[in-house]
Amino acid sequence: MIIPQHLGPIDMVAVIPYIAIICVLAFVLLLVPGLVWIERVVMALMQDRLGPNRVGPRGLLQSIADGVKLFFKEDILPANVDKMVYYLAPILVIVPALAAGAAIPFSIVKIRLDSGAVEPIPMVVGNVNVGILFILALTSLQVYGIVLAGWASNNKYSLIGGLRSSAQVISYELAMSLAILCGVFICHSLNLVDIVNHQGGYWFGFIPKWNVFQFYGLGAVATIIYLIAMTAETNRAPFDLPEAESELVAGFHTEYSSMKFAIFFMGEYASMLVVSGIATALWFGGWQPLFPFLAFIPGWIWFIGKLMTFIMIYIWVRTTLPRLRYDALMSLGWKKLLPIALVVLFLVALVDTLQTPSQPVGSHIAQGHLAASMVIGESQR
Repeated sequence: MIIPQHLGPIDMVAVIPYIAIICVLAFVLLLVPGLVWIERVVMALMQDRLGPNRVGPRGLLQSIADGVKLFFKEDILPANVDKMVYYLAPILVIVPALAAGAAIPFSIVKIRLDSGAVEPIPMVVGNVNVGILFILALTSLQVYGIVLAGWASNNKYSLIGGLRSSAQVISYELAMSLAILCGVFICHSLNLVDIVNHQGGYWFGFIPKWNVFQFYGLGAVATIIYLIAMTAETNRAPFDLPEAESELVAGFHTEYSSMKFAIFFMGEYASMLVVSGIATALWFGGWQPLFPFLAFIPGWIWFIGKLMTFIMIYIWVRTTLPRLRYDALMSLGWKKLLPIALVVLFLVALVDTLQTPSQPVGSHIAQGHLAASMVIGESQR
């Protein structure tokens, strides 16, 4: 569908970013209760349990009931806490996740300009040239909320959970950044809109040119590394050591109740949606259809379908795998994922150089400097 540039006095080109803001906030905040219900139902089906079945049909209203309960629950403030930091920590968890969604494009809109030309406009809040770096910077801030929550609670279990989270996030951000750099090298851009557009087209008329299928299997290896690292980044099972109930009561949010606990909960699910959106745009073509004959389906439906596939993988992994020991978690991050990611990045850069010999040498040097800067920056955090 092609939309005219002006609908009455409204300039659609100028309005699209504001529409994208509403879509991102509404999607994240309204979908969280639905995700909780989906997770409970899917886990029950996988584990041969009943699952939610009391409040509403098939327990559909259970998440709403939980939200109402948390809203009216007593807000307990433990003694001897650092009040300012204690209240600031939940905000530092959810705000970066919502802000990071501003750089993720989720569809394309064709607009007929006043000149008569048709121009595709991405549905994104901010079409940032360094969108990948912007998202990485914001998602890295979330760990501060978790660490400050543990420190401000004046509770040893909370503090241990916060320290575990900081070590875990730093360990897996290195491997995740290297995997993301592989996608950047493949597409020669840090802009997620350009990255999605680069994945348009098909080999032999039916195999999509998504980054996961690029560079002779190296894209698939980088994708697997990213998927493992994004699970650890969001503190989800089997990497949920910061809130291991068998060891730390509830970890970093042990002393939080009422809506402050709910904000931590929403922050976790918002982070899942953000990293799944990055995976969709970076590796699986964003709004690009799976087959050319399915191009009539709107791009935003493709994007949400792929994103929800990653959410189902999250649930599947949580249902299937037991929690790792902390030494095993660190060993996987530092001794396995990081070396493999370094080798894959080197091979991707080598293949990229051989496939584009006409590209100026300075461009390859700049990409090498970018990779080194990102790795050094993450290692010094």
